[in-house]
Amino acid sequence: MKTAVIIGVGPERGLGGYLCIGAAQRDLHVVVAGRTREKLDAVVAAIERDGGAGTAVVCDTRDESAVVALVAQAEAIAPIDLAIYNAGNNMPGDFLEMEASYFEQCWRVGCFGGFLFARETLKAMVPRAAGCLLFTGASASLRGKPWFSAFAAAKGGLRNMAQSLAREFQPKGIHVGHVVIDGGIYGEKIEQGVPEWYQELGEEGLIGLQGIADAFMYLYQQPRNAWSHELDLRTHVENF
Repeated sequence: MKTAVIIGVGPERGLGGYLCIGAAQRDLHVVVAGRTREKLDAVVAAIERDGGAGTAVVCDTRDESAVVALVAQAEAIAPIDLAIYNAGNNMPGDFLEMEASYFEQCWRVGCFGGFLFARETLKAMVPRAAGCLLFTGASASLRGKPWFSAFAAAKGGLRNMAQSLAREFQPKGIHVGHVVIDGGIYGEKIEQGVPEWYQELGEEGLIGLQGIADAFMYLYQQPRNAWSHELDLRTHVENF
C-alpha cells in the first residue's frame, strides 16, 4: 500500500473530505490532516465505511515541527504517493483597516504552509523519483479583486511556487499540479456560513464537490508522458 497525505481537511461534506475519500478509493491509505479532531475522525469513519483505510492527524500547517511530524508519520505507514495542500480559507478585508497580523495569518495559511508541506513531501518523494504533489487554488490565484488583497497575495504566491516546483521537480519524476477553484463550493462551509448565498446560487451556481475531487484524482492518475500542471474549474454560469 501507498499513502496519500491531505492537509486542510474540515467537514466530511467539504473539499478536504471529498479529496480524502477519492484518494481512499484509489487504494491509498489516507492520512487526514487538519485542525479539528472531530471533523478528521468523521472523515476517517467515512473512509472506513467504504472499505478504505485512513488515519487522522491534528496538524496546524503554519507549525513547521507539526508538518515535519505529519509527513514522517505518513511515511512510516507507507511511501507517500499523493500529497495535497488544501489549506487556506477566503479572508476578505478592508486594506486600509487591515491589521498586519491578519495579512500575515492569511499568508501563513495560504502560502507559507504550502512551502512547509511541499518541502517535506518532496524530500520523501524525490529519492523514489515518484509521487504527485497537488495544491488547491482559487479565483484569487489568478487575479486580485477589491477587498481580497491578503487572500490574493497568499494564493498568487502559492500558485507561483507550484509553477516553480513543477519546473524543478517534474524532471526528477514528481508530478506537481495546481487546481484553480473559480467560485464558491456547494458544500457545508457555504451552507452554514452564508446560507442566503447557498440558497440563492444552489447546485447550479456553486461548484460540485465530487467534480472537484474527480479533477484532483484525474491529475493524480495521469500517465508520466502526459502530465497537466494546472486545471481551472467553475460552474457553467460563472463569468471569467
